[in-house]
Amino acid sequence: MTTARPITEDDLQAFVDKALDARRQSEVEAWLSQHREVADRLAADIRIRESLRAALQPIAEEALPPELNLQRIVERRRQPIQGWRRIHSQAAAAILLLVAGGAGGWGLRDAQEPPRAGIAALASEAGDSYSVYAADTRPVEIFADNAPQLVEWASSRLQRRVSIPDLSASGFEFIGGRLVPTPHGPAVLYMFDDGDGTRLALLSRRMKVEQDAPMRLEDIGDLASVSWAVKGIGYSLVGPLDKAILHPIADTARAQLNTAA
Repeated sequence: MTTARPITEDDLQAFVDKALDARRQSEVEAWLSQHREVADRLAADIRIRESLRAALQPIAEEALPPELNLQRIVERRRQPIQGWRRIHSQAAAAILLLVAGGAGGWGLRDAQEPPRAGIAALASEAGDSYSVYAADTRPVEIFADNAPQLVEWASSRLQRRVSIPDLSASGFEFIGGRLVPTPHGPAVLYMFDDGDGTRLALLSRRMKVEQDAPMRLEDIGDLASVSWAVKGIGYSLVGPLDKAILHPIADTARAQLNTAA
């Protein structure tokens, strides 16, 4: 469907907020039907919005605090000026919070929201998976002695043949792996251990964008990650190492995976 004007980010946000008129709503819906990745993102935003609304509804329905009751404020204006200043400060603080929430909330959302696509999203997902599983006594579902079973399982779910890199020359032994969910579909998570409790994880999944991408190094909280993509498959090696140490280990993994591809 050809629209009178392009669909903008403001239109998409108004769609999430249910603030579009009927005609523009139809135009945005038609556009989203042709852009499934954006439609999925907005669907996630709407779910978050509804969850927050449900969580905050009890607070919204609470009675106004006595200090902000208009009649109380009028009465206290007749009291000594110090009392009024205290109430005035409380009311001003409440108004400031409301204004800050409305004006700055969307900006904070952008600042705190994880990346949604490409190598940056892959690295974020790898960091999240590492944080969930690496500290467990049993961080994997399939142990190293059943590696062929893991490869078959992961290859079936990713619909691409996968392999497991050998990082033993770098001091890390493969201990097993598991399948994990991501916003972009299933991923396989391989876990490696140096024998002293330090673990690395390699997350791999199919890429919707950036079918091929050079190595990208970044910090994710207390972790470092090295991420790349080859022939539509993304890889992100993550662990609590300095990037200068993690990078050559990732180079070893990439060389082996490229050969196996």
